[in-house]
Amino acid sequence: MAQTKTATPPTRLDAELARRLLTQMALIRRFEEKAAEMYALGKIGGFLHLYIGQEAVAVGATSILRPDDYAVSSYREHGHCLAKGSDPRRVMAELFGRIDGLSKGKGGSMHLFDKSVNFLGGHGIVGAHLPLAAGAGFAIRYRGGDQVVLCYFGDGAVPQGEFHESMNLAALWKLPVIFICENNRYAMGTAIHRALAQTEIWRFAETYGIPGEAVDGMDVLAVREVVGRAAERARREKTPTLVEARTYRFRGHSMRDPAGAVYRTKEEVEREKLRDPIALFSDRCLKDGVLSEADVRNVEKAVNDLADEAVAFADASPEPPPEELFTDVYKD
Repeated sequence: MAQTKTATPPTRLDAELARRLLTQMALIRRFEEKAAEMYALGKIGGFLHLYIGQEAVAVGATSILRPDDYAVSSYREHGHCLAKGSDPRRVMAELFGRIDGLSKGKGGSMHLFDKSVNFLGGHGIVGAHLPLAAGAGFAIRYRGGDQVVLCYFGDGAVPQGEFHESMNLAALWKLPVIFICENNRYAMGTAIHRALAQTEIWRFAETYGIPGEAVDGMDVLAVREVVGRAAERARREKTPTLVEARTYRFRGHSMRDPAGAVYRTKEEVEREKLRDPIALFSDRCLKDGVLSEADVRNVEKAVNDLADEAVAFADASPEPPPEELFTDVYKD
């Protein structure tokens, strides 16, 4: 099946939508920068995988959803969780391992979960959450609903069996799942051409007879339009879609690999930063006259204040008491 495109009209960008998209992307960026600072200060422990550079994917995709739709992600999920509507203060508190976190400090960076906004979690095992997305899609179909499931994963999950099993079941049973591969070209540190025989990831949709499409993952409006088409199909026909969002992370794989300098050059990273999704969208809004310079400055101030507030909230939140270790745990 060729890349699937329909006559969906392009997004009409007005001031309200522009401000919302810019605010969400800028908030994710500032939140992640603050998280990196707090990790360096020892406030956050364990692993920390930053989303800096990929903001247009989560924001563009989520912007077209309804509140009752679902999203599920891998361990680089802070941006997805925030875009779905989670409180930045509680997200930061979870990173700090504090009682006011989304999971009372038990999940941490890689395992955010927020039932209140239908965010079905970040998952630390590569590819392991794709069957969960298929399961959520099956539940929607079984109950006769018209929600959709966004399933985010990286290019490193594509060689995994769970990817193919989930795609096959979703196609076979016509499940309303939108599989979004955030192809940042390196997975953990292996270039895509060294890991995949087929490097055009959207083409795996052809194997399962479902729509597939590649999109510029640095363009928030392009992502919004592609996911909008996929969501419309999923609601109307329960047809799954595979979207390959071609993006780039500006930091390394995790804070243990801050720059990714072992497997990519500084020149490459600087070249890719010229396509910063926030800068590109901001410039477009200014050029088109949708937002003013004052609007952009106000957005920057608002997200800076909110990120600072999130850190203060997390820092003031108590450590979980010892008895919390035994609550909300399944046991005999």
